Amino acid sequence: MSVAGENATPHRPFILGLGGTMRPGSVTERILRIALDAAEMLGAETALIGGAELQMPMYDPAETDFSPPALRLVQLVRRCDGLIIASPGYHGTISGMIKNAIDHIEMLREDSRPYLDGRAVGCLVSAHGWQATGTTLVALRSIVHALRGWPTPFGAAINVTKPLFDDQGACVDPEVRQQIELVGRQVLEFARMRGMHGHA
Repeated sequence: MSVAGENATPHRPFILGLGGTMRPGSVTERILRIALDAAEMLGAETALIGGAELQMPMYDPAETDFSPPALRLVQLVRRCDGLIIASPGYHGTISGMIKNAIDHIEMLREDSRPYLDGRAVGCLVSAHGWQATGTTLVALRSIVHALRGWPTPFGAAINVTKPLFDDQGACVDPEVRQQIELVGRQVLEFARMRGMHGHA
């Protein structure tokens, strides 16, 4: 006798990538894609919000008519099982554009899973120099904590003072690539464990 649901298709975790700069194809966006690809290779469904999609009005808690990019961001964050955020280091912290996008997660405060509750969040940072990568990564992880997310044990801080990509866009530093991929894998692993036990 078959057990109800035993032949059901297993849930495919949805991992959302958020990050980059105003410039499409930036180093920050490229490292985000590497992390998402690592998760997708292991069975995740993925989506990326970057570049022009991050250009939205400044978050205003009194606003009721949000822009289409802001509403799409919130919709995908609400749906995701895990999130990967990638920011450049601007003057020792995350960029204003990334912070503004993250601020829109306040719109999830009344959800059954408010903010980033129950979601693993991978943190990626790129900057010119180790000092900027370190302070920016700490700032990003602190923001994730404030939003009740679970920062993955490993966060990748990428120093871009040396070339990382070839003319075809492939990462030429295997150690850097391994670090970025580890972030993507850890987000997916947590999402799967969370799915096995159900949402609290």
